[in-house]
Amino acid sequence: MKERVLVVDDDREIVKAIAIVLEQEGFQVYKAYDGLQALDILAASRVELVLIDIMMPRLDGLSAILRIREKANIPIIVLSAKSEDTDKVLGLSMGADDYISKPYNAQELLARVKSQLRRYTRLGDINAGSLEQVVRNGRLEYRGEEMALYADGEPVKLTATETKIVDLLMRNLGRIFPAEEIYRRVWQEDAYACENTVMVHIRRIREKIELNPKEPEYLKVVWGIGYKMEKK
Repeated sequence: MKERVLVVDDDREIVKAIAIVLEQEGFQVYKAYDGLQALDILAASRVELVLIDIMMPRLDGLSAILRIREKANIPIIVLSAKSEDTDKVLGLSMGADDYISKPYNAQELLARVKSQLRRYTRLGDINAGSLEQVVRNGRLEYRGEEMALYADGEPVKLTATETKIVDLLMRNLGRIFPAEEIYRRVWQEDAYACENTVMVHIRRIREKIELNPKEPEYLKVVWGIGYKMEKK
């Protein structure tokens, strides 16, 4: 069955061009031209990935991402102009998994789409350390078979990308991972200027698992080196 991608941009020519690239690779493409149209399509159809612009009429991309994340953990890639760095960070903060700059390179776009879909559809082992199915660490419990994290016995709602980061860190308690290594393992592509992307995802996970995200007990930064899950 074809994997289904929703492309959302108020520029119809961009939507058309991206659809051509994706359809040539065997994807089924849904098209929307604002955030409300995107939500309507997601409510009526099964979609595995969303490519979405930020600046759109009726409902902008950031608001749409928030609404999507209330119900689904499917991969979301933000389409952003190269000059809009704040939009990229905001998009990641709101729940997007990655971003690609416009004007986009067709091969880069395909690589990022395929990378996100691999992570979403195959949330399995990524050659981390422990192969234990249940890893307990203080208030946290990671269940490998479910690919699910629990805090104080309650399930933590994670996106596919966040789950892969948690999988890596929980299976390697106490080990420090540089941002570049996290990116290579989780995104499965070469790390280039990846620090902000990793940092935003780490911050989102902290907000979901820490009692006080500003003074984290578990997910810690080791300045100048990387990140680790503190062993309790």
